[in-house]
Amino acid sequence: MKYSELIKEMIRDFLTIFGSIMIIITILRQIYAPNAYFELKTIFTIIAFSLLGALTGIILYTPHAISENKMRLRVIFHFLFLEAFLITLSVILNLVYSTFDIVLLALEIAAVYAIVRILSYKSDKKEAQKINERLNSFKKEI
Repeated sequence: MKYSELIKEMIRDFLTIFGSIMIIITILRQIYAPNAYFELKTIFTIIAFSLLGALTGIILYTPHAISENKMRLRVIFHFLFLEAFLITLSVILNLVYSTFDIVLLALEIAAVYAIVRILSYKSDKKEAQKINERLNSFKKEI
């Protein structure tokens, strides 16, 4: 993967993470706290955490091809690192106050991570199909 592709992927992941968080929080607030509103500080915190989440994607980067099993291990490590990192940062910054808040944050991180991985998988699958179509057309020309 080229660095430009890595940067594009990180930007895409950042926007996906940010959008997913905003949608999840909006839905949860409509259910549990319909009169609550977003403060500017909250939005900047979400932006910062989305950016940090996207930047940790560097763990998944490899300049050369690796096996599917090694990539799965990287994804698992990335998820665990991301959970630990974001929860620790939230505790240090006093963004979560109780065990329930920490568990809820962990579930929210897992949900957003699943959304990002599913969307990345679909995007990668489309790209693979395009490459296969080009290879097949190239083979037919020969």
